Amino acid sequence: MRLVVDSTPALLQSARPDGYIDFVNKGWLDFVGLPMEQMLGWEWTKAFHPDDIDELVETWKKAIAAGTPFQDEGRVRRADGEYRTLLHNKRPLKDKFGKVVKWYGSSIDIEDRKLAEERLRQSEFYLHEGQRLSHCGSWSFKPSGECDYCSLELLNILGFDPAKGIPSIPDYLNLVHPDDRPSAEATIKRMIAEGIGCDVKKRIVRKDGATRVARCVGVPVFEGGKVARFIGTLMDITEQEQMTQELRRREAYLTQAQALSRTGSFGWNVSTGDLCWSDETFEILGYKRTVKPTLELVFKRVHPEDVAAVQQTIERASKDAKNLDFEHRLLMPDGSVKYVQVLARPFRDQSGNVEFVGAVMDVTASKKAFQEIKALKDELYKENIVLREEVDKTSMVEEVVGTSPVLQAVLSRAAKVAPTDSTVLILGETGTGKELIARAIHKRSQRSARAFVSVNCAAIPQSLISSELFGHEKGAFTGATQRRLGRFELAEGGSLFLDEIGELPVETQIALLRVLQEREFERVGGTELLRADVRVIAATNRDLQGAITAGTFRSDLFYRLNVFPITIPPLRERKEDIPALVSYLVDRYAKRAGRKIRGIRKSALDLLKSYWWPGNIRELQNVIERSLIVCETDEFTIDKSWLSGGPVPTRSADQASIETSATGERELIEATLAQTRGTVSGISGAAAKLGIPASTLESRIRSLKINKYRFKEG
Repeated sequence: MRLVVDSTPALLQSARPDGYIDFVNKGWLDFVGLPMEQMLGWEWTKAFHPDDIDELVETWKKAIAAGTPFQDEGRVRRADGEYRTLLHNKRPLKDKFGKVVKWYGSSIDIEDRKLAEERLRQSEFYLHEGQRLSHCGSWSFKPSGECDYCSLELLNILGFDPAKGIPSIPDYLNLVHPDDRPSAEATIKRMIAEGIGCDVKKRIVRKDGATRVARCVGVPVFEGGKVARFIGTLMDITEQEQMTQELRRREAYLTQAQALSRTGSFGWNVSTGDLCWSDETFEILGYKRTVKPTLELVFKRVHPEDVAAVQQTIERASKDAKNLDFEHRLLMPDGSVKYVQVLARPFRDQSGNVEFVGAVMDVTASKKAFQEIKALKDELYKENIVLREEVDKTSMVEEVVGTSPVLQAVLSRAAKVAPTDSTVLILGETGTGKELIARAIHKRSQRSARAFVSVNCAAIPQSLISSELFGHEKGAFTGATQRRLGRFELAEGGSLFLDEIGELPVETQIALLRVLQEREFERVGGTELLRADVRVIAATNRDLQGAITAGTFRSDLFYRLNVFPITIPPLRERKEDIPALVSYLVDRYAKRAGRKIRGIRKSALDLLKSYWWPGNIRELQNVIERSLIVCETDEFTIDKSWLSGGPVPTRSADQASIETSATGERELIEATLAQTRGTVSGISGAAAKLGIPASTLESRIRSLKINKYRFKEG
């Protein structure tokens, strides 16, 4: 019996009724590494773990006092010093009177089982937490259709009460969305029939009304070559599905927006050289989506004239890691040219590598539209200026009136030269209607559909005349805040009338000569050579031959202008036209003033015909308009006081001096201003005394910096 007891793997012991150990088997001795004498009594309990000894001894004492069997666990130090958990079972042996006569006990090493149970509990905890955090439950069902396992998280996802046990497959199918239920039923039947797995997505409508999207993945488990069960997972992917749908919707919106706006996006990793293009970028560059994006493909499309600039821009941006914003052209395989604008912003990752994210926009249409708008704007600007000038010509007779032979001769010459493109020089005193004849020539020319631009050369400061005629670039001089088109550009395709041509400064005469010879010019401050398709009609009341002699007018320019001269006679040389002119002007100004004039007194006509008209038709207009304002009857009359009645002036020495010589010009003008007390215009003004236009004299006064107001004080 001793051999049997010693050979058993259990640790066996016996004790007297008072709990005194009187026997242990060899298993105990080997386990604790103590001799039998130390095992008898209580001394061996020192092998218990210090944290467990008090509890074990107390439990043992209570059991002895009660005489009842008991079971407990405790850690005992093994012979090698390791503490192992033992399961202790103690049972009393009683006599027929119920008195304990012996205690028998056994102890089993359960340390490995405890560790396994702990690992199992941990695994179950981690599995449960993992399923809870991932919203993923597990399941199992047999080929018979019986569900034999369902995790807690799966019950939570489906909305089942865990207290009611594992739901059946019909219970599960009742939760599937009606539109998805036939497919789910067919999938389960096919799994059972064919022994295959599944990977499906379906909608679940829980009992609380919430709709969830679930992905179900399952596989068959084989035992002995047959399917023993199907196990799998069900994951709640509602949020992921919503995010996926939202992402797809945004991608669709972005794709459509890029297509509609002709804007593609890209990413470029500078360190690796990797490129990523959106679909629209492929479309803009003209590549199929199957090719791998590279910088070589980009430069293959860049216009040859822009390659160097694009390379420099990209190299500088990649080196400095700065924003990109530039425009260049693409030369497509079919020969067409596209304009694109590239915008990009750099980002750095944790390693410091630079990556650009940006957009490329096809701006070809807007570029062409901008160019067209600019051309239309320039044309509108030209037409607007010309229109304003046309409106300002209210003081000019709209048509030539008169039948005198001298006037008819002028009109005949004008009619002959009008259809040609020849330069015309119109000569005549101030107020004779030189601009009127110029307009008549333009109206009957092949350029009549284009602009007629008029410039009074004497009314513009000499420092600005070049800018007025040829335009200027922004910053060409102080005050040039933007580019301005000159009169030659405004008159492109039409006619340019240069009144008072004799007042042009010498440097401007040189530029004008170039335009007449070469048909080209440059804006002030510019370098671009512009072509001029303009017919020039010039006019003057000066003696240009005398100005050439005096050195104030270039002879080569004179001969360029004097291709077809037309001299307009003064009004005093065609007095037979006065009745017709008076009738026309009275009718015109009467309508404007809302007056009704029944006739013109003969005495008024006689008075007008006897006057010498130094101001010619312009003076006649003023007299007629003034008379209509003060006329109190319906018959037109003239106040004699408004006519000077003096003799026809002859060309004075003063006039010849101011037109032919610059010597003593200041003294002559100042002396004349002193006589007229600073009055420049009018019948008794300095201009009339000198026999030159008032505008010409004003220009002379400004250029010589004469203070005309000081003569008023004298």
